[in-house]
Amino acid sequence: MSSTAIDHQIMWSRLIAVVEEQATTLVRTAFSTSVREAGDLSAGLFDQQGRMMAQAVTGTPGHVNAMAESVTHFADRIGPQNTFEGDVFITNDPWLGTGHLHDITVVTPVFRKNLHIGYFACTAHVVDIGGRGFGPDANEVYEEGLLIPITKFAERGDVKPLLIELIRANVRTPDQTVGDMYSLAACNEAGNRRLQAMMDEFNIDDLQSLSNFVIEISRKATLEAISKVPSGTYHETMQVDGYDAPVHMEVILTVDGDVLTADFTGTSGMSRFGVNCPEVYTRAYACYALKCAIAPQVPNNTGSLEPFRITAPEGCILAAKRPAPVSVRHVMGHLVPDVVLGALDKAMPDTVPAEGASALWNIQISARASDPASGLPNCEVLMFNSGGTGARPAHDGLSATAFPSGVSTMSVEATEHVGPITVWRKDLREGSGGAGAFRGGLGQIIEIEPRDGYNFYFNAMFDRVENPARGRDGGLPGQRGMVELADGTRLLSKGRQLVKNGQRLRLSLPGGGGYGDPKTRDREAVAADLAAGYITADQAKTDYGFET
Repeated sequence: MSSTAIDHQIMWSRLIAVVEEQATTLVRTAFSTSVREAGDLSAGLFDQQGRMMAQAVTGTPGHVNAMAESVTHFADRIGPQNTFEGDVFITNDPWLGTGHLHDITVVTPVFRKNLHIGYFACTAHVVDIGGRGFGPDANEVYEEGLLIPITKFAERGDVKPLLIELIRANVRTPDQTVGDMYSLAACNEAGNRRLQAMMDEFNIDDLQSLSNFVIEISRKATLEAISKVPSGTYHETMQVDGYDAPVHMEVILTVDGDVLTADFTGTSGMSRFGVNCPEVYTRAYACYALKCAIAPQVPNNTGSLEPFRITAPEGCILAAKRPAPVSVRHVMGHLVPDVVLGALDKAMPDTVPAEGASALWNIQISARASDPASGLPNCEVLMFNSGGTGARPAHDGLSATAFPSGVSTMSVEATEHVGPITVWRKDLREGSGGAGAFRGGLGQIIEIEPRDGYNFYFNAMFDRVENPARGRDGGLPGQRGMVELADGTRLLSKGRQLVKNGQRLRLSLPGGGGYGDPKTRDREAVAADLAAGYITADQAKTDYGFET
């Protein structure tokens, strides 16, 4: 390896540290619990053409991989003639950003010695962006909140006051939302300071040579990994709940040497509700699933993403057209890896996990005074929750773990701090993991009640209630999810609903599917599951053939 290649390899490693510090700054300064507690964000460095060079480990695939496309839109829309030192760009356009209005993407051009050399970019989910709020009930994107086109948040260092006032006038949480925008800009600035110090150390003034090295090495490594997958055409279908009607997902995976395509032709058409998914988000999660299974060791950047060719017919639920409602696009998007991995399992058996809960069980709570004359303030609370992951070929699934999104579950204390609710219960859900030689991960049971003086509305956006996570290779499905009051009154899995003071909302989150024949599970593992309360005595006997 030449001395130049060695220097590039060292600088590449340093770039990972640069963008990780960028992301850490966002976590530390963010106002929204979804960012500082759950890590629902992304951060990365891009070259002058908008190609992603490095991404922070902290963050979600839906943000990172979608952002890898969105920065090119900023570069094209604003153009080099209008890009100045001190500028900060912004958008939350679902089709040019990361799929829905609640994600704000901020891009900051990088200059060195008065020359534009690249961009820092980051994305974060804000608690409120106006409209109906974070939920699936809208029939057009116009109802879902304020859309900020690609524009300048700041020009030559001066923040645009009209943009700030416009946003403050259209959201329920003006201080929080605007504060998060400043946090996004600050995180890019932190990345820029660290990058400039690195470039001083290595005595370089542009990123082009380093970017070419990173992207080309990653592309070659990914193509080599794809070439090891047996050539052929592999097909998979999956039915998921949808809103008012089931959704049929279908993918055709074609491998021809080092060329891999995933085509979602045959997937259901768009919904009239906000479960639609822009294609950018579908590509983000399809690429993530394939890369995890085929090339997990290759760092994530434009070079490692481009070899995966993902297409969906325009107008299907996974390639929604404007002005479709897309607020909870994560519900469909998080289920994309399950159907993609199902197809890949036919090419690479004993590699991919069983299906999991997959889609986050996010809940947006709007707390309102039960007596409007009381003067109690309105509050917006966002809570992220996760069911169980599917069992793996040689390991049990993970309980209460977000996959594929990778976000953390918010703590009860942090959630209760921002709104008038009490979380009375947050337990693993006994018996919810699918039986198998390796057991599916468990879901949770969560109970939430409005505090004295308040009712709350909640926006349900839950899946795997009608269609559980399927097991693989003889494994059994995980348990379905359930939405109800603590007294057993059943509620809807999607849509805005009321919980009155004195009532308690109970969410029973789905479990992951099992892997392999349950009767072959190690007897000591069955006994340990039973002792820990992971399975019931009836399950031990019926599913595993285990006599206590």
